[in-house]
Amino acid sequence: MQVFHKLEDVPADFGPSLVSVGNFDGVHRAHAFVLGEIVGRARKSGGKAVAVTFEPHPGRILRPDSGLKLLTPLPEKLRLLEGTGIDAVLVLPFGRDLSLMTPRQFAERILKKKLHVREVHEGYNFRFGHKAAGDVNLLTQFGQEMGFEVEVYPEQKLRGEPVSSSHVRKLICEGRVSRARHLLARPFCILSTPGRGRGYGSKYTVPTINLARYEELVPKDGVYITWTRVGTECFDSVTNVGNRPTFGADSFAVESHLLNFHPIDLTPESEVEISFLDRLRAEIKFPSVEALREQIAKDVKTARRYFHLLRRTKK
Repeated sequence: MQVFHKLEDVPADFGPSLVSVGNFDGVHRAHAFVLGEIVGRARKSGGKAVAVTFEPHPGRILRPDSGLKLLTPLPEKLRLLEGTGIDAVLVLPFGRDLSLMTPRQFAERILKKKLHVREVHEGYNFRFGHKAAGDVNLLTQFGQEMGFEVEVYPEQKLRGEPVSSSHVRKLICEGRVSRARHLLARPFCILSTPGRGRGYGSKYTVPTINLARYEELVPKDGVYITWTRVGTECFDSVTNVGNRPTFGADSFAVESHLLNFHPIDLTPESEVEISFLDRLRAEIKFPSVEALREQIAKDVKTARRYFHLLRRTKK
């Protein structure tokens, strides 16, 4: 998959292309469906399947006080987009110039002249251009003028819930990671490095690991059944997200207790990925460390049962 980080990176002879424009945060089921359609049609017609996205997320520029947290930071988003089979991603730097571009300018300069677009595939609520003035009806009009087709997709729902990035964020903020997993078609995960302090060292000998400071979306405070990958090693785990109130002063952390632990090499650069499967309980302040220890034992027992049933179901 080719990645163009600005418009000037796109070769002059690139295309013809079949394009979808969007933020693609989460690369959820609806995104994957549309991109899959583009890939299939591109293979048949000899065109290039292209996703056009933005960095940073326009919401962070247009609504700086919104505190928007992403499901998938750009490196993870690119990895997931590659998994859809598309040929290229154009990452447009979102700043003043792009935000002031009219819908017609966007369609003409980027879609028609730069990407030599043949087809544009968008969801029913797609907006583009300055002040989001463009919609799928205007895009269809431009397509008739400029010689490209527009395919519009209706809202997708799964068991009555909309498959959208905003709804997935809402579920995760509520701790409903199991439901979010169905809409994403995979577990929600966060990717970072080991945090300093407990669980940090050149040789990992304690079956817990803290995640380094993470600025994007994390689930609601609580205890979760998870998978924790450290480098190439993957562990069943129970992960606490929160402030660990039993130990006194608030100290936010994402900390995983590794169940099928064995000693591994750990460096400050080791990649740590936590995949959230289900929520066990809310975070609680226990009267003593011993009471906390007893609850952790119960959490571990529940998690082991979960993983046993999961693997038996897969078989």
